[in-house]
Amino acid sequence: MDDRLRAHLELAELSDEEFVRRAYRFVLRRDPEVEALERTVPRATLLRELVASEEFARLAAIDEAIAAAGEGRFLEAPSGTDERLIEIPWALARVRPGDRVLDVGTANAEPAYVAALLGHEAAEIAGVDLAEADVPGIPAVVADVRDMPFEDGAFDLVLCVSTLEHVGRDNRVYGGGAEADPRGIPAALEELRRVLAGEGRLVVTVPCGEPEDHGWFVQLEPDAWNEEFVAAGFRVLEEEIYALGPEGWRAEPEFEPAGVRYRAAASAVLCATLAPVSGARRVARRARGAVARRGGGGTAPPTAPPPPGRAAG
Repeated sequence: MDDRLRAHLELAELSDEEFVRRAYRFVLRRDPEVEALERTVPRATLLRELVASEEFARLAAIDEAIAAAGEGRFLEAPSGTDERLIEIPWALARVRPGDRVLDVGTANAEPAYVAALLGHEAAEIAGVDLAEADVPGIPAVVADVRDMPFEDGAFDLVLCVSTLEHVGRDNRVYGGGAEADPRGIPAALEELRRVLAGEGRLVVTVPCGEPEDHGWFVQLEPDAWNEEFVAAGFRVLEEEIYALGPEGWRAEPEFEPAGVRYRAAASAVLCATLAPVSGARRVARRARGAVARRGGGGTAPPTAPPPPGRAAG
């Protein structure tokens, strides 16, 4: 039998509803809306619409970014895309075979990122998030990143993609509470340092530019982020800053934060690999205790919750 005829006959055996379901899962990797199941359009028309959609264009761009990551340095992404096309391949490129990996913010992560992470040769992968997640192959723990139920030194690599900036903020949309805790980020970094092995690494990506407090996350200047890292007992092994310009996302070695604002998405992102400094945990805890004794910090009323994203604190 002709292969083309066989394909036509096989598809003809599917009901219209089953064809729509399969088309959505194959092209957009999700189930269709109820309205889509009720439409009556030729099957080729449906496929054409799905492939031409903005949703598919973003999925394709993420796939291409992951495939082209290489060693994860000097990455590029087209204009009209968001920071995930930089953050995801940058983080995945730093997973080594045999790593014991913790992913922070798994429940709200991009599915393409989670699937690609499972494709790496990690010895084990665990996830932590404020919300529950059902991910085959990744035991997911519901916990605050500032207080996790893991043993000291349990992981060789912690991945914290677009999550640290949300810790201690208004996380109601992520299943958490509404906070404005100025100690949220330092507390999270100290806890992440605790669960890392002595030679472990923390890969973190955060929005950077002019300092901004959006209630559900904060944006800091690169120097301010590095001050947070160092104060928590880390040293910076590698760091790149990417900014969105007319030609798309490019590495910016001479990045200037003035005028770089967060709009519908980040305009610049800092990607860093950090390593714990021996003995720094005790220093960080003493410093945090001193701030508490002085009555440092404070809270402010949070703003309205944001659109869905990643958060674990």
